[in-house]
Amino acid sequence: MSESPPTAPVCYRHPGRETYVRCTRCDRSICPDCMREASVGHQCPECVNEGRRSVRPARTAFGGGIAGRHGYVTKALIAVNVLLMVLSIASDRGGDAAAGGSGFGGLAGGETPLTRWGGVLGYASYVPFGPVHGVAAGEWYRLFTAMFLHYGLLHLLLNMWALWVLGRELEGALGRVRFLALYLIAGLGGNVAVFLFSAPNQSTVGASTATFGLFAAIFVIMRRLGHNTSSIVPVLVVNLVFTFAVPGISIPGHLGGLAVGGLMALVLAYAPRGWRTLAQATGGGIILLVLLALVLVRTAVLLG
Repeated sequence: MSESPPTAPVCYRHPGRETYVRCTRCDRSICPDCMREASVGHQCPECVNEGRRSVRPARTAFGGGIAGRHGYVTKALIAVNVLLMVLSIASDRGGDAAAGGSGFGGLAGGETPLTRWGGVLGYASYVPFGPVHGVAAGEWYRLFTAMFLHYGLLHLLLNMWALWVLGRELEGALGRVRFLALYLIAGLGGNVAVFLFSAPNQSTVGASTATFGLFAAIFVIMRRLGHNTSSIVPVLVVNLVFTFAVPGISIPGHLGGLAVGGLMALVLAYAPRGWRTLAQATGGGIILLVLLALVLVRTAVLLG
């Protein structure tokens, strides 16, 4: 009786395909469509997926994900600001929403219904004997919305340029979530400073409260990484001079954003490695609670 010829091995996923290649991890036969290159030989799809699940995701030096290097949050923030600028211009009936206002020597735009609705306003009415508006009147949303609104295209372009330059660097270093937290807390801190130190009937908008926080943050992060900060200091000084020299700029907003952004950056950069995420979240929470307390005190003063 003659022996039957040996059967050629077939792919475990495609039984109709002969193959002599085996997965280096599980030793199952795999055809060319199922081969995945590995450091040694080839692996099957299941072993590759199992290996990915067992590998810890890469993190930045400050605990963020490396997906921040793509700058998705920075781009999204710019898109939101641009969209609201378009809506602000569309809401204006006076014709000076894009340019021709009083700021920057007349190059910036004027007030629009949207900026009137979303700007930081302490406690005032739009018209004599009209209803009172402002943060102290319960419109707390203004402390958030103001950082996404602008008085005209020039105002928008200056802030978006700063966000584009600084945001991508910081998002790459911190990761998406930590960078977004930094941006929002810095912007909120600057707007709280406006509420505290500006006249109750003065309305303010602009992303500069947040971008000034990014200026402070990039300095802190670079120092933490041991990088040379000599290129950052002159830019920061120029922006501070610009803040005090040009009429119509919110000094409390810029300085408040700078201070709170720098403080949040210190929390993110110097959190102990062993419990970094908890320390960063706790530090950010404490900053928010302090800002809340300041808003409550200022509200009580204005209503008293």
